[in-house]
Amino acid sequence: MQRRTLLTGLALAPGLAAPALAQAPDRAAIAEVERYFNGLTTLRARFLQISQQGGSAEGTAMIWRPGRMRFEYDPPEPTLLIAADGQFFHWDKELRQASIVPLSATPLGLLLRNPLRLAGDITVEAVERGAGVVRLTLHRTDRAAEGRIQLVLDEAPMALRQWAVQDPQGRVTRVTLTDVRLGERFDPFQFAFNDPRFREELEQRR
Repeated sequence: MQRRTLLTGLALAPGLAAPALAQAPDRAAIAEVERYFNGLTTLRARFLQISQQGGSAEGTAMIWRPGRMRFEYDPPEPTLLIAADGQFFHWDKELRQASIVPLSATPLGLLLRNPLRLAGDITVEAVERGAGVVRLTLHRTDRAAEGRIQLVLDEAPMALRQWAVQDPQGRVTRVTLTDVRLGERFDPFQFAFNDPRFREELEQRR
C-alpha cells in the first residue's frame, strides 16, 4: 500500500476522466450535498481503501466536523492519519516517523470546511444521479492540476458512502465506508497529535 494515499488524495475510478459538461451542474443536488455536510457533526465508520494497483487496507474512520478527522488502519498497515488544527498528520508506527501537510492541501480538507460551499474556490465539474446515489466530481478552482475528488452519496436518506480522488500523478484510490454511525460523542484526545511517543504512552495508560 502507498501509505500516504490519504494525504495526497483518494482517487477516481480507473478510466474515469474529467467530464466535459454541456450544461450546468444540477444545483439542487449540489445544495442537498451541502446541507448534508453542514448538518453533519460526527461520523464513525469502517473503511476499505483500494488502490489502482490493487492493494487494499481496512481500518476505522472518524470525522468530527468542523476540522477534525482520524483514520486508523488495521494491522499490519502501520498508518495513523489525524486532521486537526488546520494540519494533516501522518504517523508511520513501523518507522516511527511523522510528516505534516496543511489540511488545505489535501482533498479531504474540503469535507471538513464549515460551512461547506461547493462554489467559488471549489468547482463542481459534474453531478450524476442514478441507482439511488448522487456523484459529485470536484476540484479546487485554481488548482485543477492537483487532482479531483469524487463524492458518492446515497440519496434517500442522504449519506456519504464513498469518495474517490485522482492525484497529480494520476494515481487512483477508492475509499468505501460501511457500518456508518452518526452523532457519537468523541474524545478530543483522539484528534490531538503531539509527539507520537508521548501519545502512545498516554494511550497505554488509559
